[in-house]
Amino acid sequence: MKKIISASRRTDLPAFFPEWLAAALRAGRADFIGPAGRGRTVVLEPGDVHTLVLWSKNYSALLRGRHGLRDLLVRFDQLYIFFTITGLGGTFIEPGVPAPGEALSQLPELVRLAGDARRVSVRFDPVVFWRESGRMRSNLDFFDRLAPKAAALGIRDVRFSFAQWYRKAVRRARKRGLDFVDPPVGEKRAAAASLAARARGLGLRLHACSQDILAGIEGIRPSACINGPLLEALHPAQERASHAKDTTQRRECRCTRSVDIGSYTQVCPHACLYCYAHLGPA
Repeated sequence: MKKIISASRRTDLPAFFPEWLAAALRAGRADFIGPAGRGRTVVLEPGDVHTLVLWSKNYSALLRGRHGLRDLLVRFDQLYIFFTITGLGGTFIEPGVPAPGEALSQLPELVRLAGDARRVSVRFDPVVFWRESGRMRSNLDFFDRLAPKAAALGIRDVRFSFAQWYRKAVRRARKRGLDFVDPPVGEKRAAAASLAARARGLGLRLHACSQDILAGIEGIRPSACINGPLLEALHPAQERASHAKDTTQRRECRCTRSVDIGSYTQVCPHACLYCYAHLGPA
């Protein structure tokens, strides 16, 4: 069975390491440091890869064809593209991320690159709450700008989650002066139900990523971001993919097996305050 390659949950390869990714695809192998600190090698020959899954908050380098990356990607049978757009780009919460308008402008070309809008999923992830000048703020309202754009392009799947404040992220947020708020479960469920109603009205499917606290809300399904059965169905030749749970992910994660070729040693300059992976000063 061919592998599903994830590039990458651990860092933003398309935005900040396109030269490394292009070199790996050109060589037919990725050499990198895994989470346990050990060196790993993964074969990336197109004939051995079922689907190449891309994750990013900024695809501008890829779309401009830098380092020949775009031409290398189209050699693979199938691309599946995750594009994270939270509406916080360019703010002190996501200082290195493109502004929302710039990010949204990349969507049409990503659909063309994937060859099918069903192979593109928008990640409205995470939803963040904070206090600023005595007022409660969040990025929830940006969904009303994002969702119609995605739906108009034929995109049907939107993933989201509420920010999970890991200890490293808490230290970083406090150091940067972010007075973040982690609302109680009832408020999160009410906000999620509102998002689901808006998504349903546009024909969008809303998936909650690793958030079992939202179980049972109408219109929200648990997310398998990397979804073997879906990738199998979308594959040009309907080639089989693994349906087994990826046991390297969190307990609440529904993703199926893939091989991630990113490394936490590839520091992501997006510097998002909530991120568990950013290795800058905490």
